[in-house]
Parts: sequence; C-alpha cells; structure tokens
Amino acid sequence: MLALRAAHRAAHRASVRALSTLVLAEHGNGAINDATLSAITAASKLGGATHVLVVGKDTASAASAAAAVEGVSAVFTMVGEEKPVSEALTSAVLAAHKAGVYTHLVAPSTAVGKSVMPRVAALLDVCALSDVIAIDSDDTFQRPIYAGNAISTVKALDAIKVLTIRPTSFEKPGIAASPAPISSLDMPAADADAPSWFISEELSKSERPELASAGTVVSGGRGLKSADNFKLLDKLADRLGAAIGASRAAVDAGYCPNDMQVGQTGKVVAPDLYVAVGISGAIQHLSGMKDSKTIVAINTDPDAPIFQVADYGIVGDLFTVVPELDAKLEAARK
Repeated sequence: MLALRAAHRAAHRASVRALSTLVLAEHGNGAINDATLSAITAASKLGGATHVLVVGKDTASAASAAAAVEGVSAVFTMVGEEKPVSEALTSAVLAAHKAGVYTHLVAPSTAVGKSVMPRVAALLDVCALSDVIAIDSDDTFQRPIYAGNAISTVKALDAIKVLTIRPTSFEKPGIAASPAPISSLDMPAADADAPSWFISEELSKSERPELASAGTVVSGGRGLKSADNFKLLDKLADRLGAAIGASRAAVDAGYCPNDMQVGQTGKVVAPDLYVAVGISGAIQHLSGMKDSKTIVAINTDPDAPIFQVADYGIVGDLFTVVPELDAKLEAARK
C-alpha cells in the first residue's frame, strides 16, 4: 500500500498530466441540485476539462440540465437503481475514473458526497480532502479545522485528488452558451453481497424554502425553552419567506427535528439573512452559519458569542422581541 502511494506521488512529480475533473452529480426531479452546481464552480477553478457524472434510474433530464451548466465540458450518465446507495455510487465513480483517468474527483460536501468520496479515496489509496472552501491551485486547497476557527492550507501530493466541496463557499455557475455533449457509460454490476441497499425514503414536505439553499433563515436555540415555544418562529419565518433552522441544543432538547440543525454536525448555510433567536453561539453552531451575508441575533445575554459575528444584535427577551419584530414587519407591508 505504501509502495502504491509512493508510485502515485512519483508519477505526479515526474510527469505533467493534463488536468481533468469528474464531478459526481446529485439530482432529483430532473434537476441538478444547488450543492452540485457549487461543486462544478469549484471544479472549474482547477483548470482543464470538467466532466459531470449522473447516476440513477432516469438520468436524461438531469443530464440535460448538467450539460447546460457553464464550465461543463461533457456529461456522462450511468443507468442504475433509482436511489443508488453509497457502495453503488462508489463503483460508478471508480468506473468513470477508469474510463477517463481524471486528476481530480469531486463531489459536494453533502451526506452523499461525504459517504462516497472517502470510499473512493480509500480504494484508490489516496488522501481525501473534505469540506474544501477555497482552491489556490490544482494541488493546494483550503479547508476549515477546529470547527471553523482556523483555516488549513493543504498541498496534496497524490496524483489523483479526491475532494468534497463546501457548497456555501462557491457561487453557482451560469448557463452555458451551448450545451456540453452527453454520453453514456455502463453501470458496474451490483454486488450480490452488498452490505446495504435502498428500501424506502420518507421526505418531509414543507412550503418553506429548503434550509441548505434558502436566501433567508430563521433559527431557534435553547432560549425558546420548549417545542411549543419553538413554533413562535413559524410566523416570523412565513413573514420573511424563510427556512427554519435550529441549534444543536434545540434539536437535542427535542424542540424540532434534527434535519433543521445548523452547525458543524448539521447543515452549513450561508443565506443573505440569518436570524438567530435565543442562540448563544457555540463554536459548533457558528461554523455552520458565520458565512451568512447579514446576521441578526436576539439574545438576553449581551456577552453571548453570537454577537461577535452578528451584524445587528438585539439584547432582550425573545418572547417580547419576536412578536414586536413580526408586528413591525406586518406594518411595513401595509
């Protein structure tokens, strides 16, 4: 294994390979999701060609959408299960890499990307770089460490770089002047002894925007004191057209489902407006929202860490401030 790693590094130093990147796309309802679009932007900064791999049962619409994205040179499809599991996606990425011999393999830092890309890296015997927030060159990257309190600059020596991209750190690309060509590749045969398989999924339905990509987010913390009080945010969120998030403390206390959690172990968001209600601002939470364009904090404690990153702060009782804020927003609309 060590000899193989040394060979990869020697090949990288001894030869100049044409740069090329394969992006694993996440898609649904015939569209490429926003996290993948951000990953394509990151891939375009690496230089060379950017190819997109679309895997699933019905790939035609998603492939067409990927082909229309600015910066995409080619799109490849693999027809497989409707909801391929991580092992199947890993095999698909490796098969596409074998066909294209890429210098970079990229996916967004989502639940899927963070499950697939470390497997890919392990099977290629190369390092995996997770949660990349900036690209300095084709082999030098920046990623957060210590819950975002420090930024590490990493130089990758492996011939093949395997990356996951933090979507909030890269803008979404525009529309290409002309669509990229679409080709199909054979999906690797399913492993009869696969340790996991898809059974079903239950999606929560909401008229509110999706948390990870919403332009406005209203989040609640332990200061709301109960699940019933957490519903106080509903009216404010509806008024602002916002998604609702939560701190880990609120989720652990049972105030709301864990898919609302924002932070290091939840979703990373960077909306235009982030309203933190009753959130003290633990490091783990700040790492998931401090890149928001404008941050408004409401807390009774003037020394709460959330005020250190907030653009606007209100020191007061949230049970008084939130209804007043909602009333003023309603009056402003009349």
